[in-house]
Amino acid sequence: MAKLYGGVETGGTWCVCALGTGPEEIRAHEQFPTTTPEETLERIVAFFRAQPAPAAIGIGSFGPIDPDPTSPTWGYVTTTPKPGWQRTPVAPVVRDELGVPVVFDTDTSAAAMGEQRWGAGRGDASLCYLTVGTGIGAGFVLDGHPLRGLVHPEAA
Repeated sequence: MAKLYGGVETGGTWCVCALGTGPEEIRAHEQFPTTTPEETLERIVAFFRAQPAPAAIGIGSFGPIDPDPTSPTWGYVTTTPKPGWQRTPVAPVVRDELGVPVVFDTDTSAAAMGEQRWGAGRGDASLCYLTVGTGIGAGFVLDGHPLRGLVHPEAA
């Protein structure tokens, strides 16, 4: 039996949680408004507690975020303009509450990696994923890895 994995997108307007083995086999899915950090994180944790335990959870978050696993603020939403979310530990809360490994990146980088693995960019080593939603964003994959630098790259 294939391992189950969790996915979370914390968008500026909506939060989406899913559990499955891949895009062709989603076993559970829930979408709800992104409200306060406390309410939103509580709903994320409750969603996964109501499901079979995943092997790991990937979180794609609105930002700015700290995706550096060696940083003391890894997994945080940092200086976002979204009211109430500045300096919010997202990934550490999910990891600690559920006791599973968590991978954390921007929502656009997570989407770009998903497109490269399962979507329109399948088989391409490099791509740019553009999104227009609450904001406008871009995720870049270069030679199979998300593009990072001092800060998250911006598309201009």
